[in-house]
Amino acid sequence: MREPSPAVRKPGVGRNGPRLSPRSGILKIAPYVGGDSELPGIAKPIKLASNESALGPSPRAVAAYQECVGRLHRYPDGSHKRLREEIARRHGVDAANIVCGNGSDELLAMLVKAYAGEGDEVLYTAHGFLIYPIAALAAGATPIAAPEKNLRADVDAILSCVTVRTRVVFLANPNNPTGSYVTKDELRRLREGLPDDVLLVIDAAYAEFVTAKDYSPGAELAMESDNVVMTRTFSKIYGLAALRLGWMYGPAHVVDAVNRIRGPFNVNVAALAAGLAALEDVEAKDAALAHNTKWRQWLAAELTGLGLQVFPSVANFLLLRFGGDPKKGSQAADRFLRSQGIILRRVDNYGLPECLRVTIGREEEMRALVANLSRFLAP
Repeated sequence: MREPSPAVRKPGVGRNGPRLSPRSGILKIAPYVGGDSELPGIAKPIKLASNESALGPSPRAVAAYQECVGRLHRYPDGSHKRLREEIARRHGVDAANIVCGNGSDELLAMLVKAYAGEGDEVLYTAHGFLIYPIAALAAGATPIAAPEKNLRADVDAILSCVTVRTRVVFLANPNNPTGSYVTKDELRRLREGLPDDVLLVIDAAYAEFVTAKDYSPGAELAMESDNVVMTRTFSKIYGLAALRLGWMYGPAHVVDAVNRIRGPFNVNVAALAAGLAALEDVEAKDAALAHNTKWRQWLAAELTGLGLQVFPSVANFLLLRFGGDPKKGSQAADRFLRSQGIILRRVDNYGLPECLRVTIGREEEMRALVANLSRFLAP
């Protein structure tokens, strides 16, 4: 007998009973979409949409990457021993309490998977990184967004959202896409206000760009607490975004839980080699920091002078707010800039439809952006 066409089956019903469906929460996820890299008809657009390194990777990291070509048939070191030891030496922490990942995104997802599930809540701030609710929903947990104050994390608001179901609290510090941060004293107050059975994850992806004296990436809290983890990345100041390399530092029992669920070879050979070389090239890192500090200040001043609201940022990007005139608003600005070969980042999905986010790029890119926005905003 001929099988009925799938098109005439009842919704949710297969040939032999209920149709296969993903676990609860998966279909609620809005997939993460990265910044555009290409524009039709433009060979080499100016990409300022993904908070990538302005200066690119260290020459020593590139050389280490290239040296791996002859070893592609070999598995990587699944323990990441040499890289963990160098990270520990540079940051004054214990190598045994470090886990490396396929970007810090993988580590964030594994932390939720290890500590939250059906019926649990994962807390983050209203304009926090979109990976946090995605990781929560993927684990079957419920994401909860705490209100911010003036596009800045509010410790009291976060603590007021904690319930008996809260299992993980994410705090991006500095935050993406706002560029704001909380001080080390506020960070400690957040930790002290959380129940001991709630995991605080401090996502310090942009820590290397911060020069503020009252900032801490959170290593001290993770060192002295049983429920605090700090995550970091090589994608930003080290310029290794393509290789997907991140790391976390936390208490031994959290490290043990994450190591039990991570893939045995989750970081590839090239990433391990390039990451190690990047750490050793202090001059390249210092040059990247100096460049970012100079041109972030310059760009903020120039764009403020054009009448845009530029939010204070300690990272390698700025958040710009446009006025209420649709002809001069964020959508119109985005269309105009793209027509000129410049890609910024729309942040509608962060609840900021009137804003655009711009990465700090090279000098010629910054000057081109200002010149074109000046043309766009002219009466």
